[in-house]
Amino acid sequence: MRKSALYVLGLVVAALVALGLVVLFSASEVRSVRISGQPWHFVARQAVYIGAGLVAAAVVAAIDYRRWRDQWVLTVAFSAVVIAALWVVFLFPAVKGSHRWIPLPGGINFQPGEFAKLVTVLAVAVWMDRAGWRVELLRKGALCPAGIIGLFAIPVLLEPDFGSVMVIASVGFMTMFVAGARFMHLLLPVIPGIALFAWEVWKNPNRMARLFSFAGASAAGAADPAAYQSDMSIVAISRGGWFGRGLNGSMQKQYYLPEAWTDFILAVGAEEMGLVFSVVVILLFVMFFFTCVYIARKSSDRFGRLLALGMSVVIFFQAMFNIGVVCEAFPTKGMALPFFSYGGTNMVATFMALGFIFSVGIHSLDGARRRLSRTK
Repeated sequence: MRKSALYVLGLVVAALVALGLVVLFSASEVRSVRISGQPWHFVARQAVYIGAGLVAAAVVAAIDYRRWRDQWVLTVAFSAVVIAALWVVFLFPAVKGSHRWIPLPGGINFQPGEFAKLVTVLAVAVWMDRAGWRVELLRKGALCPAGIIGLFAIPVLLEPDFGSVMVIASVGFMTMFVAGARFMHLLLPVIPGIALFAWEVWKNPNRMARLFSFAGASAAGAADPAAYQSDMSIVAISRGGWFGRGLNGSMQKQYYLPEAWTDFILAVGAEEMGLVFSVVVILLFVMFFFTCVYIARKSSDRFGRLLALGMSVVIFFQAMFNIGVVCEAFPTKGMALPFFSYGGTNMVATFMALGFIFSVGIHSLDGARRRLSRTK
């Protein structure tokens, strides 16, 4: 593997973080002034979260990724902590109808569902790699790893957090498929999983309203309350045109667009910096993904390939889904835009996923150098 791939990945992430801070400063200005009297309230806190994320990424990257497989007790312990936290959230009052957060001192809300996405990739990758050729068997290759996914997906579904469930299930089964599980075997757990997910969505009037609104968006228009967020997002994008209305020139952030500093932050950026900004962001995420795929392919073992690919899909899936929602290509669903949306848990979890990818790249490169030195 070429060392330049790691430099490219670092530069792409740095560009995404820098753009995210610029847009966040503008998108959150109105609410920041209302909360603290200062326009940089959210940006200052986001900078702290980025710093914490960088520390987490550095620690994870320094650990040889193979230790998570060889000393599998570490993976079990990490999984147990996350699973416990996923159930602890139900001990606290619901916020906006969901039990997703654990309140911590300093006004910080910890969302364990963000780490459930990462530990799903880690646990399934460890299982599939240790299973070896037995991944082609029904029990070892499909039923057991599907049970691992269920340990994380079920409590998240009950919160409810349908967006995180989509990420957990998608990346989990993708890891199983890439590891060599047979497609027909995967259908056995996938079909009942989809049925359970659909049942939970059907029971939720708010989710059903958004689905119906999306299906008939052209007829409902702005009169449909369920379509309000996506309609305001489209207004922001259309106002931006090619080159935008200039930094801090967004009208939609003046409480017309809900969640302007979190889930719909891209719409504010598109309004102020235009289509050019949106295309640059999409290209950066695409470059991020393909660089991660290259790192995964050049890994020295299958576990490294599964781990790097799975962690990159966690980030890329959320990015593309968020962009699709903002552009009204998907039904409205709260999902953060990695490196952009305000939020501590999501930022730290994203950088931790990045740390796993760098760990695969760094230690695979070191292993290749040692093998090369021994042949000389």
